[in-house]
Amino acid sequence: MIQVKNIRKSFDDGEGTREILHGITADFFDSKTNLIIGQSGSGKTVLVKNIVGLFMPDEGHILYDGRDITLMDRKGLKELRKEIGMLFQGSALFDSETVLGNVIFPLKMFSSMSAEEQRERAQFCIDRVNLTGSENKYPSELSGGMQKRAAIARAIALNPRYLFCDEPNSGLDPKTSIVIDELLSDITHEFGITTIINTHDMNSVMGIGENIVFINKGHVGWIGNKDEIYNQDNEDLNNFVYATDLFRDVRKYRLVHGYKK
Repeated sequence: MIQVKNIRKSFDDGEGTREILHGITADFFDSKTNLIIGQSGSGKTVLVKNIVGLFMPDEGHILYDGRDITLMDRKGLKELRKEIGMLFQGSALFDSETVLGNVIFPLKMFSSMSAEEQRERAQFCIDRVNLTGSENKYPSELSGGMQKRAAIARAIALNPRYLFCDEPNSGLDPKTSIVIDELLSDITHEFGITTIINTHDMNSVMGIGENIVFINKGHVGWIGNKDEIYNQDNEDLNNFVYATDLFRDVRKYRLVHGYKK
């Protein structure tokens, strides 16, 4: 479990100090898909960078199962990062490495496994994301969805306790996005990972949002799940959720027919 307590963060924008995060408090749970949503410029990316330790908050505390990263030295942060998996927006695969080479990379860097153990672990992860048979392909030979699955395999290679995903469906078609969402959800539950997903994709929110944190102008605007999001009366959240015709129609249908979930 990751707990964020009263996080404040400011930056100097050249014209003075501007506070981006205004006392953010939220919990992110084990074995759940925790989604951070909000408009561009809302502060959600700054929040994630604080949670992973790329930024340090001006005030507040960030606890990983009780361990406060705001009190850690460089060595402590380095050890903690061995427990963290990262899935980047653009997959960030090494073009010169095969799928197998990409997945083995973090094992070479951060584990004490033998070469044979590294290969076995990498193959397990590749099989788990349904890329069996693509071990020797290069990223340029993979579709966007396959690249994303390879990146997920690499992200879980070290068997992380915490998994951060930045816009995992960016650039993917709707069908492939559902595949990636379901894969992330399955892996989260199967391995008991604390998964935090930074996303704009409302299909992901409605599909796998077990714990949703809505950030609005640097504040926590709402916290709930994918069922509760239909029935709340938060105007700012509704403007974000129902920004497209599709979701406005879904809401209208549910209200007309008296759905409670």
